[in-house]
Amino acid sequence: MNLVCILMKMMMLKLLLNITILIITIAAQPLPGCPDKCGKITVPYPFGLIKGCYLSKYYHVNCTKLQIYNTTFKLSSITLDGYMRGSLPMGHHCYGKLLNNRTRRSEPPIKLSRFPVSSKRNLLTTVGCDARADIKIIKGEDYITGCLSMSGCNMLSNGSCSGMGCSQVPVPYKVNTFRIHAQRNTNTSVGYWGFNNCTYGFLVEKDEYTFSTTDFDSMENRSFPVIFEWSVGNTSCEQVQKDGGNNYVCGKNSVCNDTTLTEFSQSYPMGYRCVCAPGYQGNPYLPNGCQDIDECKEKNDCIHVHGCSNTNGGYSCSCLWGQKGDGRKHGEGCVYSGGSLFAGVSMGTAACVVLTLILYGVLKQRQITKNREKLFKKNGGLILQKLLLFESKQSSQMAAKIYAAGALEKATNNFHKKNVIGQGGYGTVYKGTLPDKTTVAIKKSKSIDENQIEQFINEVIILSEISHPNIVKLLGCCLETQTPLLVYEFINNKTLYQHLHEQLDFISSLTFEKRLHIATQTAEALAYMHSTTQIIHRDIKTSNILLTDDYTAKVSDFGISRFIPVDQTHLQTLVHGTLGYIDPEYFRSGILTEKSDVYSFGMVLVELLTGRKVFSYDGTESDMGLATYFVTSLEMGCLITILDDKLKKDAGGDLDEQQHIMKIAMLAKDCVELAGKNRPNMKQVTHELQELTHSYLKASIIFKKDNYFDPDHLSLFD
Repeated sequence: MNLVCILMKMMMLKLLLNITILIITIAAQPLPGCPDKCGKITVPYPFGLIKGCYLSKYYHVNCTKLQIYNTTFKLSSITLDGYMRGSLPMGHHCYGKLLNNRTRRSEPPIKLSRFPVSSKRNLLTTVGCDARADIKIIKGEDYITGCLSMSGCNMLSNGSCSGMGCSQVPVPYKVNTFRIHAQRNTNTSVGYWGFNNCTYGFLVEKDEYTFSTTDFDSMENRSFPVIFEWSVGNTSCEQVQKDGGNNYVCGKNSVCNDTTLTEFSQSYPMGYRCVCAPGYQGNPYLPNGCQDIDECKEKNDCIHVHGCSNTNGGYSCSCLWGQKGDGRKHGEGCVYSGGSLFAGVSMGTAACVVLTLILYGVLKQRQITKNREKLFKKNGGLILQKLLLFESKQSSQMAAKIYAAGALEKATNNFHKKNVIGQGGYGTVYKGTLPDKTTVAIKKSKSIDENQIEQFINEVIILSEISHPNIVKLLGCCLETQTPLLVYEFINNKTLYQHLHEQLDFISSLTFEKRLHIATQTAEALAYMHSTTQIIHRDIKTSNILLTDDYTAKVSDFGISRFIPVDQTHLQTLVHGTLGYIDPEYFRSGILTEKSDVYSFGMVLVELLTGRKVFSYDGTESDMGLATYFVTSLEMGCLITILDDKLKKDAGGDLDEQQHIMKIAMLAKDCVELAGKNRPNMKQVTHELQELTHSYLKASIIFKKDNYFDPDHLSLFD
């Protein structure tokens, strides 16, 4: 029996050492009789080099130019998993030394046909000081995304692309005709920068560009790899098969997978891709491109090496003579059919296997526990425990809870993508259900600097003590993961951004009265933060204002918030925030004050009044953005032309509502003053909004009671 156990242990150790992931290389095959090489590039069907060798003109590869159909990018590889690699021209703007010197600029049009840039695998990159690069749709020249780099290039470092001289942001999905616009943020070209005469904007595959301080004036002729996506058809698998299958190109022994665009939680079919069915390999777009894999020559589940028999799309296993079962390691296995000796050996073998697996499981769990304890200490867990214990003794209010990683993994189904309810530049938010049936929102940050652990702990303590009806409550955190997790109360009626800009059924419910209440409640939350907790939010925007079922506003996402000590009025920080909402004064100087939140809140008021996105150009706003366009329209007496259609309709015959809209517009104008000293503070803003709310409700009650409106009053909307 001991000998059997020893042999079984040796077999198990060998098995564990040989467990690897098998990667099957899909053969890139052309149509029979067609060439498949363009230099070093392998061209698989549905792509082709000559007429009759490609699916349609959109998949024709020009081997001389290394271009597909009428696309702009230069091709370097195609793979059958739906991706291809190539390079794109960059946009640049180079300035002369003096004002009358000519400048050089390039914004070549980029056409991608039906092969969009992969939004998950590429980044829009800006290189330059106090500069920006934007992706602009050629038709209408709309800006669809932008990337800013800051001034103050005296602290540059090689390899760092985090905003100082170099910045990167994700790119949108399904962009196929655009140009990259690069420029400085400053309005003058007098007094060149010496080492920074040019600004560059380009797309690049993630992790394929490393910033160097020597790049500023030497990049015009460089190119970088970009990942593009490809598929076939324009409809879903179900639809193309329902249409009779004439346009269906997936071959025998293959499976069809939809290619979808997910936008605002809605999925839209964008074509489909073919993959070989399990047990087959090859080119799934060819009629007989998927060929059977001989699993007996590869990794398989058979207990005995010589007990494997290959079949089409699979294999079967058999046991040795005198044994019965299915012959599979993870199935019935093999057992001897008779005899006490065989039965004893079989039982001993089984016992050794079970003991080995139990030992392996215990060791694995111990390693997981050890790693979590290590991360807990690294993320400041011991310090946080002591501080929370002290706080709980000093206050009757319930302190933040420290959650175990396992509990949050279970609550989110191991952070499954179906549980994602929000995603941004600083992390991902998941919906989770705790064992007590409490629904929570769990924020998983992308990264945290080890030098900021103490600051992170202080913020957890401060935020857990915030008790305000218009601020999302922080319930606790988890420090047993690579980056700390934050657990918040769950708010279920989407964001203010979605109510304003997404064409959903409930958009008509956002009346002026609701907008006034939302603005007032948000202002009250910010005034409380500034005066009571000395916290500056730094990222106030409509997508960070959550709404409950009764449209109560809840300020959320404190991922980049900063605490200002009582004896200070400002902080010098790297600029963080969202394009369009960032205080211009803070953007230029890096000095953060409470007036920075006031500017962002002013843009929220503008958004509430106009229904326009803060950074989305529709051909009417000036190049300076929505803030300048709003203020200019207000000063010219043209407020009506930019008001949200819902407000125009509701206030058309209501003079009182028109007057309140005008007062809020004037307040918004004060909040977005370029100089922070000219802006009111949030306490003053709150007081004025509360007064407006009170007078509006009072007027509404009187109007309903008397049912009276004087038509002789001059309307602002006439």
